[in-house]
Amino acid sequence: MAAVGDHGSPDSYRSPLASRYASPEMCFVFSDRYKFRTWRQLWLWLAEAEQTLGLPITDEQIQEMKSNLDNIDFKMAAEEEKRLRHDVMAHVHTFGHCCPKAAGIIHLGATSCYVGDNTDLIILRNALDLLLPKLARVISRLADFAKERASLPTLGFTHFQPAQLTTVGKRCCLWIQDLCMDLQNLKRVRDDLRFRGVKGTTGTQASFLQLFEGDDHKVFRNHGSQTLLHTDSICTDIRLLANLKEMEEPFEKQQIGSSAMPYKRNPMRSERCCSLARHLMTLVMDPLQTASVQWFERTLDDSANRRICLAEAFLTADTILNTLQNISEGLVVYPKVIERRIRQELPFMATENIIMAMVKAGGSRQDCHEKIRVLSQQAASVVKQEGGDNDLIERIQADAYFSPIHSQLDRLLDPSSFTGRASQQVQRFLEEEVYPLLKPYESVMKVKAELCL
Repeated sequence: MAAVGDHGSPDSYRSPLASRYASPEMCFVFSDRYKFRTWRQLWLWLAEAEQTLGLPITDEQIQEMKSNLDNIDFKMAAEEEKRLRHDVMAHVHTFGHCCPKAAGIIHLGATSCYVGDNTDLIILRNALDLLLPKLARVISRLADFAKERASLPTLGFTHFQPAQLTTVGKRCCLWIQDLCMDLQNLKRVRDDLRFRGVKGTTGTQASFLQLFEGDDHKVFRNHGSQTLLHTDSICTDIRLLANLKEMEEPFEKQQIGSSAMPYKRNPMRSERCCSLARHLMTLVMDPLQTASVQWFERTLDDSANRRICLAEAFLTADTILNTLQNISEGLVVYPKVIERRIRQELPFMATENIIMAMVKAGGSRQDCHEKIRVLSQQAASVVKQEGGDNDLIERIQADAYFSPIHSQLDRLLDPSSFTGRASQQVQRFLEEEVYPLLKPYESVMKVKAELCL
């Protein structure tokens, strides 16, 4: 049997986010080593500030702390925590063991929140610094995709029923628009993070007032100073388009879609994004409920919750963005399938244009409308009852009533005439909204997303 805490053993549960999905960089940011090394860095900064403000802390003590920031005895810390039932004091003792000269001034005047909360804030900032470039790269890849296919007509859907034509690029811009708002929101959250500061147990700075013998000026100087959920919608669209055989996510040469059905090409990456996005959405309630029950100056019932939900949220977001970038770098479009579906639906969409052309040729709008209504019902019956192709145009061509516009039918059925200003909208959106937003991330755009699973 695995020992308690033996999380690397196959006999012990490990979060799939860490073992299967999230990037090594994000996993490291939420690792014990990174966390407790940051605790020590905070204790060092505190000691340096206190020395600057006149407390009897020597350069030798400061140097001893600096030299042992990475010298963490995790076994000793675990034993100390088991004995003391207090993780911060366990690490105070562990740090003091390798810094005997500085042991007496470690954590001087501070509280557990000084290291715990500020470390969380540093971790959140650094985790956001990992997410922001990844989200920017997803937007960049989709922008390239949208630009390349800005003019490719495709059937639009409302209620997942055939509507009017749009373009593949314009549809992609709807995805990009949501992600651009996410990028702006994440950047704002990152820039607005506030360091907790050092003010003692209840924020009054009383302990520091005692340390500095009532010098209020020195006390003042010592004072330190959501989202990705749109991916669920994007990846659902990709999954539906895969069913229609119009677009697919990347599919590796030796990838197996189904253990039972060899022909299957299941959109497993998009499915993974949707699955994890739902998990991320459920995590939103965790911090909301935790924040709502913090009593007076503070309680500790946030601690265990934060250990789980913060890491889970960022590892989940990291996985989603890694996967979505990989998808966006290899999206495959099948224009012939799109063209065939347009041919099936376009005759019905073109009926208004046909009526207008007949009126211009001298026909009656009401007579023409009735003729097309009858022919449309007949064509729809062929499609639905007989499983045949839409033959409305053939019926119009065979009807002498429409002879004045027979020569115009090809022009009236040109798909590009049904997409309006979609291609221009794509170009303008990319140039005015997307490219300026991505400019700060130009140096990290070449990084590729590789998935192991």
